[in-house]
Amino acid sequence: MLKIDTLKLSSNLILSPMAGITDLPFRTLNHTFGCELAFVEMINARSLGHKSKKTQHMLSTNLKDKPLGLQLLGCEPKFIQRAMDILQEYEFDVLDFNAACPAKKVTRRGEGASLLKEPKKLNQLLKLIIKNSKVPVTAKIRAGWDKDSLNAKEAALYAQDAGIKALFIHGRSKTQGYSGSVDYKIIKSVKDALTIPVIASGDILSAQLAKRMFDETGCDGIAVARGALGNPWIFREIQEFIKNGKIIPRPSPQEIMRTMLKHLDLCIDFYGEKVGVVIFRKFIAWYTKGFRKIRPLREKASRVKTKEEILTLSEEFLSVNTREKEN
Repeated sequence: MLKIDTLKLSSNLILSPMAGITDLPFRTLNHTFGCELAFVEMINARSLGHKSKKTQHMLSTNLKDKPLGLQLLGCEPKFIQRAMDILQEYEFDVLDFNAACPAKKVTRRGEGASLLKEPKKLNQLLKLIIKNSKVPVTAKIRAGWDKDSLNAKEAALYAQDAGIKALFIHGRSKTQGYSGSVDYKIIKSVKDALTIPVIASGDILSAQLAKRMFDETGCDGIAVARGALGNPWIFREIQEFIKNGKIIPRPSPQEIMRTMLKHLDLCIDFYGEKVGVVIFRKFIAWYTKGFRKIRPLREKASRVKTKEEILTLSEEFLSVNTREKEN
């Protein structure tokens, strides 16, 4: 359904890289719900070049984690070259270059969305990456830096000229971050201008919004980010709605708890119980969104240290809840 050069995917629904989120346990869980291609957390070229243990751990994978995407962040050719040399040792299926991250700590270094100000530099960095990559290379951009410089089409054409095999685009500017409205028209203008696949992102929070993205932009695929937080069901919901026009009922509290605990077990298997439980705490709030009488239980969840404590909490969640929308 989606082809990125030699990589053929049966689904055009992709899990975006998210810092502190898309680790191996999270990717593994989402694969089981219909996400075929998932991305590792964004990797900084400089950190990879320094052989940071944390960065190397982030690159952990297994056979259930395929196909696998990796996203690289950087702006200095020497560090990008060093990173590309190191990446020869790792197995993954597509390499994405980030020219979209809006975080201040990233853009002040001239990385991420800052490269939208310098599309010619983006072109040169992509040529360096493509020359040294053993897998198809893609790029991710935003609508532009701010409302007065919405140059996504220009940046996309420079990226395509460099030889990328697909383009990811988030329909907001850097200054918007993740607030305000997604600009569907800009995404459509990029899609109309390019000859390679265009994968759109921004507010893919439901099956209906996913269909709107496809309908209004003509994109070839979509990348889900925040919509998958505590919600791996979103992939099958999107597939069913687009294919048959049906809205799948939301899972019951019992199913949500079962899935949450499955995710917890994956975290513990990967990190060990002490670290895994601490990392998992933030996911509890996402899984229990929409539950009644949730605040005191979430406060407890923010302090848990063992699997047993989370199991006890999950029983409390179920004992006081029937799932409904929060006001």
